[in-house]
Amino acid sequence: MIHSMTGFASDKGEFAGYSWGWELRSVNGKGMDIRLRVPDWIPGLEAALRAILTQSVTRGNVSLSLRIQRTDDAGALALNAANLKALLQVMKQIDSAARDQGVTLAASRASDLLGVRGVLDTVSDKDDTVALLARLKQDFPPLIKAFLDMRRTEGEALGDVLNQQLDRIEQLTEQADLLARARTDAMADTLRSNLARVMENVDGADPDRVAQELALIAVKADVTEEIDRLAAHVRAARDLLKQGGAVGRKLDFLMQEFNREANTLCSKSQSVDLTSVGLELKAVIDQMREQVQNVE
Repeated sequence: MIHSMTGFASDKGEFAGYSWGWELRSVNGKGMDIRLRVPDWIPGLEAALRAILTQSVTRGNVSLSLRIQRTDDAGALALNAANLKALLQVMKQIDSAARDQGVTLAASRASDLLGVRGVLDTVSDKDDTVALLARLKQDFPPLIKAFLDMRRTEGEALGDVLNQQLDRIEQLTEQADLLARARTDAMADTLRSNLARVMENVDGADPDRVAQELALIAVKADVTEEIDRLAAHVRAARDLLKQGGAVGRKLDFLMQEFNREANTLCSKSQSVDLTSVGLELKAVIDQMREQVQNVE
């Protein structure tokens, strides 16, 4: 089964006076791009979550958001005396340097100092984050599972659409084959008629050279190879869909080959009916290419 690159999952949890909410989503992308928005005051959290995601997802633009808040008074704030002392010393140096340059700085307020990171700590912050990290790592895999389940469900629906489009491409390829075969006899008669007219109206023309030129025209108009390759591409695409997993890049390359053969078929058709089939082939191939962009 193929997997879609589109997915979403959310969950909530709480532990030891903390509550949190997860949101994990992804959209299609050429490669793998993971973006995390998680609290930076929990050492090791981002690295741990990124490692789990990297093992679980191979392609797509993935974004993870985690919001944590306290649910009791265990997060009461306490002044970090050491950090405050260091901050005041730096401020004193800055004020002294400013006076030497004839610059007077505005007086700082207490609220300005409290806004500096590290001046305020939560009570028992170190012990809390160690236990919280362990719990969040335990809480994350179920979210990943729900996320991957959705991508598989989306992939199943996407696979049905792609198979239907392959059915249509196969039908149009067979139709093109029939039209090309029916065109062969008509082209032969036309070439013979053209050769007779040339020989009647041109003195001194080399019959063998004229015949070679007409034969070359016939070869250039032959679409047998294009039709055979289109049929082979259909089989290859079906095999990839049955194989499942991360086959998006291979399918994307195959769509380029589909499009190349359809373009050549149109350029060599020399038939209104065959050109019409070729244009419809191109339309279906383009629709399928858009769907393939969502395959992991």
